[in-house]
Amino acid sequence: MKTYSLIAVLLMLTIGVQAQIQLNNASFEAPPKDATIPPGWEGCGLYSTPDIMPGDNEHGQPIWDVTHRPTDGMTYMGLITREDNTREYISQRLNKPTKSRHCYMFSMDLACSPFYAGYNTPIRLRIWLSNELCEKTELIAESPSIQHYEWKNYQFVFSSPKSYTHIVFEATYADESTIPYRGNILIDNVSLITDCDRA
Repeated sequence: MKTYSLIAVLLMLTIGVQAQIQLNNASFEAPPKDATIPPGWEGCGLYSTPDIMPGDNEHGQPIWDVTHRPTDGMTYMGLITREDNTREYISQRLNKPTKSRHCYMFSMDLACSPFYAGYNTPIRLRIWLSNELCEKTELIAESPSIQHYEWKNYQFVFSSPKSYTHIVFEATYADESTIPYRGNILIDNVSLITDCDRA
C-alpha cells in the first residue's frame, strides 16, 4: 500500500509540474537601458522598443525619469503608447503550448509612472495568444487602466477553445474610443501560468 501511495503522490506532482507554463525572463531582467528588448522576448510592430528600468542613462539621470524599484529581481519593463496610434508590444514562444478548453491562471505586477519623459498618462495591458510570433489572434486577458503609481498584483484567468504556442503583451489606451495619446505601463514579476485553482 505504501508503494502505491508513493507512486500516486509522484504522479500527482509530475502532472502538476507538466501543467505549468513558464515564460522566459518573466521579470524582464537585463542591463537597464532605454529602447531595449529584454532577452527572451521579441519586439513587435512599428517602433516597439521597450525600456528596461530602473537605471541611469549616459547623463547620470534616471532612464525616462522613472525611479520605481522592481518587485522581483533587479529590473522591470516599461511599455508606451503614442499619439500617432503606435503602441509597443512584445512576444515570445511558450515553453509548451496551452491546451484547448483548459482553465489557466497567472499574475503580474503592474504600475504607472507619473514621470516617463512626457508619456505620463495611464494605459492598459492586453494579453494575446497566437501560433506565430507577434501575432495577436485571441485576446485572453486585459488589465483595467493602470492609474496607480505603486505596484499592484493582478490575477488573470483564461480558457480558449484552441491551443496556442505564443504569447503577446501589448500596451493600449485606457479607452479605445479616445484620441491616441502618450501613456506608459510598468510590468514585473509575471508568474507561472498554471491550472486554475479548483478549490
